[in-house]
Amino acid sequence: MIGPNSNSPDVSISRRRWLGAGGATALAFGAAPLAAAEAPAPPRIEPTTLEPAAALKMLYQGNRRFVAGETIEPHRNLSRLKEIAERQTPFAAFLGCADSRVPIEILFDQGFGDLFVTLIAGNVATSENIGSLEFGTQVLGAKVLFVLGHTNCGAVAATMKRDPVPGQISSLFQFIRPAVRGVRGGVNDAVRENVRLQAQTLAEASPVLADLIRVGKLLVAGGVYDLATGLVTPVPLNGPDDGAGGLG
Repeated sequence: MIGPNSNSPDVSISRRRWLGAGGATALAFGAAPLAAAEAPAPPRIEPTTLEPAAALKMLYQGNRRFVAGETIEPHRNLSRLKEIAERQTPFAAFLGCADSRVPIEILFDQGFGDLFVTLIAGNVATSENIGSLEFGTQVLGAKVLFVLGHTNCGAVAATMKRDPVPGQISSLFQFIRPAVRGVRGGVNDAVRENVRLQAQTLAEASPVLADLIRVGKLLVAGGVYDLATGLVTPVPLNGPDDGAGGLG
């Protein structure tokens, strides 16, 4: 992970400055009636009261519960939706791969409003994704920015093959090629290197994210999700692995 560990005050930037004058999109749910006995939701933890290192620990604890088959499935009910209808305060933001086998809230055992997730094939840090993640961290207050790759990633494999592809799929390859050039192993070695490079891009290419890291309000971490086991393994970002995704 990238960034020091410290408490941080609430971010005062107005969401209206980011969202402009556009109205919010309304979602309609045509769900069946809820069961009479609904499990109580866990206590709400505001990101402003959470240290970045503690937020990262919460993510890994959730993944371990998922792997062990001991999930608590927090914040996954109608009462939670009503609670966050007017305001979202996710404790972590994600740059993940647009793969149907990698549902991030589920594999980290989180629920509505807990994670701010951006998805793109190959989990690459494009300018559009960086802008979204700046919003999720500086404005919404997420304390961890996590780059999540996964084993047998099709985008990484296609980049390694260098075969012609239709449409605009190949536009993603330019972001993944540095990882492919940097390893001599197979696809999963390139996946890990891609996570490391994309995390470094986020930390270095965005002045907004770099400033949050500098003052101790944000950690950048990375990991690889194993499609066969469900386990997320940390990826060291700047040096020897500290057991939590890199250096803090």
